[in-house]
Amino acid sequence: MVTDKTALRRTAHSCAVVFCVLLACLALSSCDRGEPGQGTPVGEQPGLAPATGGTTAPREQREDRAAAREDETVQKTEYIEKGDLAALKKRGIIRFVSLTADDQQYLPRKAIVTQTHRQLANRLAERLKLQGRWMIARTPEEALQMVAEGRADVFADNVSDTEQRREIVSFTIPLLQTPDVLVSGKKGPDISDPKNLRGTELIVLAGSSYADRARELVKKYPDANLSVREVYLVDERDTLFDLVSKGDNAVTILHKNIAEDTLQYRDDLKIGAVITEPEDIAWAVRQDAKQLRTRINNFLTRTLVTSVPERTSHWYAIKKSGVLRFATYNGPLSYYLWRGVLRGFDYEMALAFAEKHDLALKIVVVPNEEDLVDWVVDGRADIAGASTTITRARMEKGVQFSVPFLETPQRIVTNRNKPPIETLGDLAGRTLTLRAYSSFIETARVLQKNGVDVEIDVAPPDMSFATILNKVAEGEFDATIEDAYIAEIQAALRPDLDIGMQVSDPLPQGWMVKQGHKDLLKQVNRFMEKFAGSDEYKKLFAAYFKPDKHLVQKINARVVPGEDLSPYDKLVKKNSLERDFDWRLITAQMWQESNFNPKATSPVGAQGLLQVMPRTGEDMGYPPPLYDPDKNLQAGVKYMEWVRNRFKDPLPEDEKLWFTLASYNAGLGHVQDAQILAEELGLDPTKWFDNVEVAMLKLEQPEYFEKARYGYARGAEPVAYVRKISKLYEAYTNMATGDVAMGQARAGGSPPAAATLSGRSCRYGCWTPSACGPQLPAAMQTSPLSAGAPCPPQPAAIPFVPGRWLWPPSPPLSGGAE
Repeated sequence: MVTDKTALRRTAHSCAVVFCVLLACLALSSCDRGEPGQGTPVGEQPGLAPATGGTTAPREQREDRAAAREDETVQKTEYIEKGDLAALKKRGIIRFVSLTADDQQYLPRKAIVTQTHRQLANRLAERLKLQGRWMIARTPEEALQMVAEGRADVFADNVSDTEQRREIVSFTIPLLQTPDVLVSGKKGPDISDPKNLRGTELIVLAGSSYADRARELVKKYPDANLSVREVYLVDERDTLFDLVSKGDNAVTILHKNIAEDTLQYRDDLKIGAVITEPEDIAWAVRQDAKQLRTRINNFLTRTLVTSVPERTSHWYAIKKSGVLRFATYNGPLSYYLWRGVLRGFDYEMALAFAEKHDLALKIVVVPNEEDLVDWVVDGRADIAGASTTITRARMEKGVQFSVPFLETPQRIVTNRNKPPIETLGDLAGRTLTLRAYSSFIETARVLQKNGVDVEIDVAPPDMSFATILNKVAEGEFDATIEDAYIAEIQAALRPDLDIGMQVSDPLPQGWMVKQGHKDLLKQVNRFMEKFAGSDEYKKLFAAYFKPDKHLVQKINARVVPGEDLSPYDKLVKKNSLERDFDWRLITAQMWQESNFNPKATSPVGAQGLLQVMPRTGEDMGYPPPLYDPDKNLQAGVKYMEWVRNRFKDPLPEDEKLWFTLASYNAGLGHVQDAQILAEELGLDPTKWFDNVEVAMLKLEQPEYFEKARYGYARGAEPVAYVRKISKLYEAYTNMATGDVAMGQARAGGSPPAAATLSGRSCRYGCWTPSACGPQLPAAMQTSPLSAGAPCPPQPAAIPFVPGRWLWPPSPPLSGGAE
């Protein structure tokens, strides 16, 4: 055990640097729902109220049961206890205080995999074999006083460790380090430097270090006419952000990690200047609670070291983690959602690769404005691919490509009502609008270099290829370049599009891995070469690259980010919000239950969208029939809440979702039997995946179900049920918000890499960029291409043939080395 204070802090600092991403989504406080039996806040729930007002707005209580539970919890937590860990164990309770202001469960981009302060604290309580109870303070200073005076035991939140605060409490090792930054609305004042602030109102949380920073700015810039308004959290955190976003000259101050996390789900704010040095974020305990502090330090150190959300992309690290992170774009060929089914050529190949190596596939949906290369190089993904052409420019940025799995030429696409482009001469005076980060930019620049009078317009980074093609079809853009197979599919979708001349040889496409990760690349290449010779690959290739009416129908019917997930989104949102469920989870469950069919009836009589049994509906206050969508959702979601409330502490909040779904499918009793059996088998009874689900499967076997309280269970059904919904739920979190599934998006994005003007030719002298070819021959560099010599027509996509490297181009007409 570490006893030296300096060494302990040094160790903690190193842990924080390495693992700060673990808690990058920690907000002003944990935003998890108050759990049954866990405790609800003392006093009223918080929103925003002026600090001078001193009152809080009461919240409307949803159910009498919740009110009774709150009263009971208040009685159990309103006492003074200034003792150390032994005193807490005698009571059997540890009281956590936070600034929780949200009634809704907060779900960051990574869905439910990110640990929050609340989850860490609940795990601590479990480790200490104590019942966790939660209380709410209106300000950080109030929370610190509650701990110091014995009205709470641990301030478990995003707390700044300062010398002034150390006078009344002790702090644990830091969970991370972060500076403070200025934050304003997207159209707010210039916050790139605090010197630029003029007449600005600084709106900050009362009694916080942010308020101290605001007053320091007022003092430092006396001529700037700055003012400070301190507010209390009285409802939900976003109310503060709304206030800042709508203010013409309003600015707030936040820890950088909170600000970055907020921008992951809000696009109406911006982050400005860093105004402090990085400071420690830690938890606070009483000064004389030395034993408790030591136990918390040990727990946090172990957690920070063992719960690593990031890892290297080396093959051994991937195998050890059991998860393959595959980065791609959301699009009609690489990865999309159709009628509750995940589809896409890259997705299905990645799934086959993951299954071959017994890995769970984690799809990382990258925003359109970002380059897939960066995600691989930065270690935020193991493999990346989305119809990605192999180019030297990409390799020079730090990636290596797999053997290609197909080749495709590039073609001009125009509006059918504009003059067609059938020769190089037809390109004269035309404008090509091209996708940022794409190989099409290189192709167009080579055309320019060789005398073709064509303008190049690189689209904004956040504009997808589908948007560009739509604008071409609508006549807003003149023309573009696209892979031939995508052009054919889009032309089938949009009759206004016309496919013009081919401007390249078939170019190879493959997956990217980080340079130097030879073992991973070896595994990918070995898979590609074997998979490409299989019937499965042939069927997959035909399904995506030989477009027919069925593929077109599926693409047209796919779920598009930002659009409705189902015909019942409004009803699902309303009913989910009332009972603290993520509406996307309920939507995924609704698809699994009924495929969005409100008239569905099961063989055993379950009815409607959520397949509610008539007796269950009656118990919930909704007698049958249950085919009305709103009535069915009210009954089903209320029953989900009832099941969820049956699971007591210390079940983590994220795990509770899976246990609730399993119970909805198999019954609460069978799931509780599986928890008991899991513990007997040495598995974790508080974790569903790879733990309780294993025990659930065993309840189909006589040697196990004969000893179970509720007997035989068809364990395979709830196991498959939860896994399917969890995967669909994660996909929906991307589709419904347009946000990435995993990792932190970069603001903006780097400009496209400069084109590598190496070339390769088809037999008719049409030069295109090569992934590795040498420079153009001197004659071709000085003479324009023949306007009448386009590349000959090629198949839209050529499948990979095992044992044949598709990269080398056909030799030039003149012969000799290229």
